[in-house]
Amino acid sequence: MDLWDDGTPGVVDLPSGRRVRGRGLRRPLPPGPPPSFGVYLLGRPAPVLGWENRWVRWPDFRLPADPGDLHAALAEAWERSATERVEIACGGGTGRTGTALACLAVLDGVPAGEAVAFARRHYRPRAVETRRQARFVAAFPP
Repeated sequence: MDLWDDGTPGVVDLPSGRRVRGRGLRRPLPPGPPPSFGVYLLGRPAPVLGWENRWVRWPDFRLPADPGDLHAALAEAWERSATERVEIACGGGTGRTGTALACLAVLDGVPAGEAVAFARRHYRPRAVETRRQARFVAAFPP
């Protein structure tokens, strides 16, 4: 199993014990092993990376263009995080990434009404930047 090590920057420990790293793509790749799989939340296709990934069309400060596509990508990320290093990333690593991590927490069993607070507590205090993003998380199906 290729999992994230303790203390890896940006790694969120989900209640199930699975770990997923959040980050911003505008920053350099953090030191250490690369992810095995990534979900990239961007307005245009993700850059070429050296690992498997999925692109979810999601313009900055907005919501995903296809919520079903996001749900499928996060379900795959959740499944793979049991045995692989998975990361979720957008340009800055805060709004879209935080929203997706909150949705991933819902898939992991966190009640949707508590998922934004979970992401802010375990990832970044400013995760989930807009009210629309917070409402999206509150309505996200497990």
